[in-house]
Amino acid sequence: MRRAIGGGRTGAHGTPRAGWAAALLMLAGGPLVLPSALAAQDAVGGDYRWTMPAAYREVQLRAQETQRKLLLQMADSMPERHYRESAEPGQRHFAAQLHHVAAADVYIVSKFQLEAAPPTLPDTATTFASRDGLKRFINAAYDYSIKALREQPDAERQKSVFYFGQRIPKWLIWDELNQHSIWTIGQVVANFRRHGMAPPAFSYY
Repeated sequence: MRRAIGGGRTGAHGTPRAGWAAALLMLAGGPLVLPSALAAQDAVGGDYRWTMPAAYREVQLRAQETQRKLLLQMADSMPERHYRESAEPGQRHFAAQLHHVAAADVYIVSKFQLEAAPPTLPDTATTFASRDGLKRFINAAYDYSIKALREQPDAERQKSVFYFGQRIPKWLIWDELNQHSIWTIGQVVANFRRHGMAPPAFSYY
């Protein structure tokens, strides 16, 4: 797990954490803030002094829609008779893996973004029973998260929270969530290969 930016750890490729933050901000056209400014943000729930441009919300909305689209394509492309099959022992079965992505989306948004109880969604018996059930769950989950992202106040996006052991601004949680979703969705490619099938075609967002 990554720690708060400016904490001295390195990123995924050995890049100093502060350097990663600076590079991201330069690419986004945002202001560059030195570690000394970040040091003033020790209080839980404080506001981060470095920001992303307001328009970056549109990039994150596009990412959420892309996640939904990919999940629905996966659900449509796999025959229902293979929904409860795993590619390897110990792996979630196909429908459970897609369900996990959408359920995590709802959990993260409700707990860390809205700080509210999650909505009531169809249970797994209904969701795993059919293609229609799985797609209804996916759509309900992303209707919820996309609405939350679209309506999230700018000031709220700047607030920092503890997120699985690291303190980050709320706007960054949307990117962390996208990383988890795409990584998890990609694992079901093995389910398609197991049956000699091609997965849905890659597409840019």
